Amino acid sequence: MTPDPKSTPNRTDGLHALAQPVSAALTRAAIFLVVTLKPGSESPKTLRSFCGDLGSLIRAVEARDFEAALSCIMGFGSEAWDRLFGPSRPAMLHPFREIRAGERHAVSTPGDLLFHIRAKRMDLCFELATQIMARIGNAVAPADEVHGFRFFDDRDLIGFVDGTENPRGGAAIDAVLVGEEDAAFAGGSYVIVQKYLHDLAGWEALSTEAQERIIGRKKLSDIELDDSVKPTSAHNALTTIVEDGKEIKIVRDNMPFGRPTQGEFGTYFIGYSRSPGTIELMLQNMFVGRPPGNYDRLLDFSRAVTGNLFFVPSVTFLESVSEDQPADSALPSVSPAGESSPSIPSRREGSLGIGSLKGDISNE
Repeated sequence: MTPDPKSTPNRTDGLHALAQPVSAALTRAAIFLVVTLKPGSESPKTLRSFCGDLGSLIRAVEARDFEAALSCIMGFGSEAWDRLFGPSRPAMLHPFREIRAGERHAVSTPGDLLFHIRAKRMDLCFELATQIMARIGNAVAPADEVHGFRFFDDRDLIGFVDGTENPRGGAAIDAVLVGEEDAAFAGGSYVIVQKYLHDLAGWEALSTEAQERIIGRKKLSDIELDDSVKPTSAHNALTTIVEDGKEIKIVRDNMPFGRPTQGEFGTYFIGYSRSPGTIELMLQNMFVGRPPGNYDRLLDFSRAVTGNLFFVPSVTFLESVSEDQPADSALPSVSPAGESSPSIPSRREGSLGIGSLKGDISNE
């Protein structure tokens, strides 16, 4: 698939930046790859060379089933950004900020690059992940790999629908894409990932009513609890961020994962936002509490074992990267043109195109 010509960036006038598909339709399968950049001068060269070739790799795998909605997001951590692209950097990119509050700990773990691979079929995700690692494997070391799947009725492993309040359409684009506030990196997005492991035995020992009060929704119907009965410590209360009377949204694409023989049952949290501060405030509310001490009781049954912050640059930015020359730090100011289709046409072909129970899958 190719992007709409009307939204294709015009590099001669600098009017638009084409975004990676951070709010693409959610799918049945996903692979999350987090890797670190190896020491030495050759590793950055390999990664820079790969930036412009990711699109052709996606198209090669996508051609096996065009209906499977294959897509891939490539994001960069703070330290890797400096090594790869030099001093010009997104305004709010920084290492993931760990949080400690009593026994609750939002950990910060190693991670220089994130690949978020989505499709309706796991075999396409697996093939693309394999091809990516064949290209960059000598330049990176694995930090984490998670194969996610959609559980019954689009629920997570604790039994609740995940993602009910995701924005859609233009609201989603506005929620995730950087604009004129950081014009040199317009069309980019910030993403925070965390891998949570659940104490399912402890959780399932609770009554359904107790679980609903922790989450803030009815378990069967997914209807939000009325404020008169919903605790202020409910998960969906603490993760609702309001500024100047307006709720600030993010886009989630959380996925269940697990290894039953190892007793491992978890949720991979992934949240895209125009500013990392939105998700960081959500995590602060969850782990510390709002006010302090009024924390998210879900954390009595779930613990974070990874934590990373990445910046997802626009396709326009990735196009400008070459093996020996980082992306031009003097690119003209641009405004985001929205997201491309899931596939990304290669630069060699002229341009790159990077809540409910039923219907579109969405995550909270």
